[in-house]
Amino acid sequence: QVQLVESGGGLVQAGGSLRLSCTASGRTFSSYTMGWFRQAPGKEREFVAAISRSGVNTNYADSVKGRFTISRDNDKSTVYLQLNSLKPEDTAVYYCAATDRGLGTIASGRYAYWGQGTQVTVSS
Repeated sequence: QVQLVESGGGLVQAGGSLRLSCTASGRTFSSYTMGWFRQAPGKEREFVAAISRSGVNTNYADSVKGRFTISRDNDKSTVYLQLNSLKPEDTAVYYCAATDRGLGTIASGRYAYWGQGTQVTVSS
């Protein structure tokens, strides 16, 4: 079992930045590929980014490439998502998730563990 807790969401103006954190407890954090997803009102949950177990490799949705950066600190059992150049369409609840599958896993159903989510609201 892995427990995930996100933090760092909030209200920001368009063009601004936020840094989300997700801290894990339970089984060995470094044994999981970690991902971030988001869900806007009335929309399905969508993949945002993922990072390999070592942190060397990353994978991003096209909509956030060049603006968001995922990273992890295995010593702190924490994964981060740096959100830059935010747009109103980035408004959503952001979730971190863990999977024992590889970096190419972007389907939410293949992630076994989820945090409770943190709200990001971008005003225009």
